[in-house]
Amino acid sequence: MGRDIGDKEYSAKDYEQFNRRIHDQVDILKKVIARPEFGRGATCIGGELELYLMNEHSDVSPVNLKLLEMLQDDQFQPELNQFNLELNLSPVPAAGKPFTQLTKEMVTKFNHLWTVAEQIKTRPLAVGILPTLKEQHLSNEYVTDLGRYRILCRELLKQRGEPFHIQIEGKEESVDFFTSEVCVEGANTSFQVHLMTAKDQFANTFNAAQMTMPMAIAVGANSGVLLGKCLWDETRVVLFKQSIDHRMPEVSGWRQPARVTFGHGWVRKSAWELFSETVNLYEPIIPELFDDKLADGQQGNLPELAELNLHMGTTWPWHRAIYSNAGDGHLRIEFRALPAGPTALDMAANAAFAIGMAVGLSDRIDEYMSRFPFRFAEYNFYRAAKRGLEATILWPQNYQNKPVEVPIKNVIDDMLKVANDGLSQLDVELKERDKYLNIIQRRLATGVTGATWNQETLRFLRKSMPNDKACVKLLDMYFENQMQGHPVSEWECCWK
Repeated sequence: MGRDIGDKEYSAKDYEQFNRRIHDQVDILKKVIARPEFGRGATCIGGELELYLMNEHSDVSPVNLKLLEMLQDDQFQPELNQFNLELNLSPVPAAGKPFTQLTKEMVTKFNHLWTVAEQIKTRPLAVGILPTLKEQHLSNEYVTDLGRYRILCRELLKQRGEPFHIQIEGKEESVDFFTSEVCVEGANTSFQVHLMTAKDQFANTFNAAQMTMPMAIAVGANSGVLLGKCLWDETRVVLFKQSIDHRMPEVSGWRQPARVTFGHGWVRKSAWELFSETVNLYEPIIPELFDDKLADGQQGNLPELAELNLHMGTTWPWHRAIYSNAGDGHLRIEFRALPAGPTALDMAANAAFAIGMAVGLSDRIDEYMSRFPFRFAEYNFYRAAKRGLEATILWPQNYQNKPVEVPIKNVIDDMLKVANDGLSQLDVELKERDKYLNIIQRRLATGVTGATWNQETLRFLRKSMPNDKACVKLLDMYFENQMQGHPVSEWECCWK
C-alpha cells in the first residue's frame, strides 16, 4: 500500500486482469522460494512506527503532507489520516545489539521530527490511540489527500454497502456508533516489527508468533482510551477489526473471511500457503497493474511480484507474510499487533519479547500445537487485548486432559526465559537481552503498562475536572513522560 496510485475508477476488465495476475504470481512465488539460493542473506530486523500529530491544544493536527514537505526525509511516509505519519526504520542485523540500534534511530528521528513539527505548532506522539480523539475527527474530511487512500475508502465501503458498526464494551464504559468512514481505522497506530525468517523455519516461527502474541500485547498494551472512554487495554485490536470489516451480515449461508483477521489456522509447511490463502480468499480492492520486466522470474532474476504484494497489503492479518526480491530475496514475518509507544525503549522491548518468544518456541511448536487448537490461540489473542495483564488465557499444561485457564501473568513470566533463548539463537548479545527483557519484567512486576497508566491516570484526573479537560491533561503528562524517554513502568503514578 506504500505505492503512489492515482485516484481512478476501475473497470470489470481491470479486476479480471489483476485477478489473473495475482494467481499467476502466487504460482511463480512457489518456484522462487524453492530455489536453493533463495534467502541466503543474514537475518535482519526492521520496523515501522506510526505516529500521531497533535497541536498545542492536544487536539489532532492534520498536517502530515505539509510536514513531509518540510522534513524531506524518505523514511517518513504519509498514513491514512492527515494527523498520522509513519517512520520506516532502517533494517539492522539481528546479531549483536539490534534493539539498541532501533531505539537510537527512533529517538534520533523522533527528535528531528519534533523540531521540525514545532515550527508549525505540532507535536508528534507515539500512542496506540490518541486519548483526545473525537468522533468528528473520524470522517473523510481527515483522510490524507492521496489516490490510494481515497480508493481504499471507496472500495471497502462499496463492498460492504452499509455503514460500519463500531461497538466496544470496556470494563465499565463503552462506545457504540455507526460510521461510513473507513478512516476510523486511522485511529490506530502501531509499531510493526519485521523479522527475516529462513524459508525452512518460517512455518514454525510464524505459528509460534501466533501462539505467543497474546503475551506480547498484554504486557505491551497502550491503547486504553478511545473517544474519552476507558475501553480495552489494547482497543486497537477490536477497533481495527470493526472499522474495515467489509462483510455484510447474513449475506450468505457461509461465513466470509474478514480482511482483518487473526488467521485461518496453523501454517502447515511454508510461507507460500499464506500468500495462496490471501489470493484465493479475498477479492481484490485495488486492481492496479504494474510493469514488471522480471515478472516471470526467469534467467535467475527475482521478480518483484508487485500486484501480489499490493494485494497482500489490502488484507490486515495480525501477522503478515512478506516477500522481498532484494538481494537473494527473503521472507519475513511482520508483527502487526504491537502498539505505538509509550517510549522508544518500551517499543524496542516489546519487539525483543515478541521476536524472542517466536524464535524461542519455534523448535517445540509441534508439541504445543498438538495440544492447542488454533481457535484457542485466537481466543487468547482477543482476551489479552481486552483485559491486558488481568487476563486469563488457555494454555497447555503438563499431564493435561482438558483446556485450563491460567493467569496470563504466569505465562508471561515463563515466556521471558523462552524469549531469552530465542534471542540467543539469533546471536543477540547477553547484555542486550537482559536490558530489554528486564523492561518487560519490570512492567510485569509493577502491573504498569501504557494502557493501565493512561486509564488509571484518566480516572484519577476525572475526580477534579471534566472528562474532556482530563483527557487533555492526561495527554500533556503522557507527552512529557515520552519526551523524557524512561520506560512506562518508571513513570510517576498519580493514582497510587
